[in-house]
Amino acid sequence: MNRNTKHLRAAEVKKAVACAKVFKALADESRVKIVLMLSTGATNACDFIDELHISQPTLSHHLRILHEAGIVQCEKEGKWRIYSLTESGQTLAAYVKNK
Repeated sequence: MNRNTKHLRAAEVKKAVACAKVFKALADESRVKIVLMLSTGATNACDFIDELHISQPTLSHHLRILHEAGIVQCEKEGKWRIYSLTESGQTLAAYVKNK
């Protein structure tokens, strides 16, 4: 086994881990709904809570998983946190909408 083969395999493992995070993130119905809501534009946490009828801690859990998977990003605007889809998240939202 040469050196380049070892690096290729390590890269493949890294991609597999990243893909597993995305699949885990989309394995929950509430998280898919969050992605679909964000596909219409950036929003704050209050909108998710009102629409999904979930608690703030549950929402934080879902958003953390989506963020760690690279699907959602967050920006602070004063005391508010505004959530939006990353480029990868937009691609996933388009895929989900077509299913």
